Amino acid sequence: MIHETIPIRVPGSAEYARIVTYFPDLSPEMPQNDRGPTVVVCPGGAYAFTSDREAEPIAAELLTRGFRVVVLRYSVAPAVFPTAMLEVAKAVEYVRTEGVKYGCDPEKVFTMGFSAGGHLAASYGDFWAEPFVAETLGVEKELLRPNGQVLCYPVITSGEFAHHDSIKNLLGASYAEKRAEMALEDRVTADTPPTFLWHTQEDGLVPVENTLRMAAALQEKHIRMEVHIYPDGGHGLSLANAITSGDASGVLPRVARWIDDAAAFLKTL
Repeated sequence: MIHETIPIRVPGSAEYARIVTYFPDLSPEMPQNDRGPTVVVCPGGAYAFTSDREAEPIAAELLTRGFRVVVLRYSVAPAVFPTAMLEVAKAVEYVRTEGVKYGCDPEKVFTMGFSAGGHLAASYGDFWAEPFVAETLGVEKELLRPNGQVLCYPVITSGEFAHHDSIKNLLGASYAEKRAEMALEDRVTADTPPTFLWHTQEDGLVPVENTLRMAAALQEKHIRMEVHIYPDGGHGLSLANAITSGDASGVLPRVARWIDDAAAFLKTL
């Protein structure tokens, strides 16, 4: 296992984030490991912290399904937009420029985010083609293209049904002025990547309407998507099994199938 922690910094920012790699060793005994898809994982945490429950346990499950994984420990409050989003761009750039040495397929680089990390992944999916992203990093735009994204109980909207603490942490003092810009359902374009979404109808913290609004926006732009709404379960389920649950209420076998479905979706891209 090539397991390294690598600091990254966006040009012009005082913030330092880090990426943690989970790459299988290249071995002649396992030729299928010569090149494979990679997922950049953005844990949740309301832009106040990055959750351990949505980091290494997710990486371990993705590894068993044939993916290489980079977990992004991005900058949180008091860092404000677009710092974390640009850090996702740095992680994608790393996969395409350095990760190829470890078997990462540069044509199959995906993002995955949970809750506020879902907002981060989705904002990258909506903003990556904006000129300022490539200009800030000093790279060609196509190096930053996400080939697909997985959004898990994501924060999407910034008005009705918003998780306001996440948006406030993301924008800081600019919250009142800029929060409308963070309504990601309004920013979907033809450059938004194919998307897998899942949510629970009972989510009492980030309402399911976040996913429903994103799905409607994707459909309007004819973006390939797969959407799963499970009737039971609260917020922050992660793998929805005993590994990531603090009690039995977070162990939901039907919901736990999401990772198999998401992996299957990404392998169609």
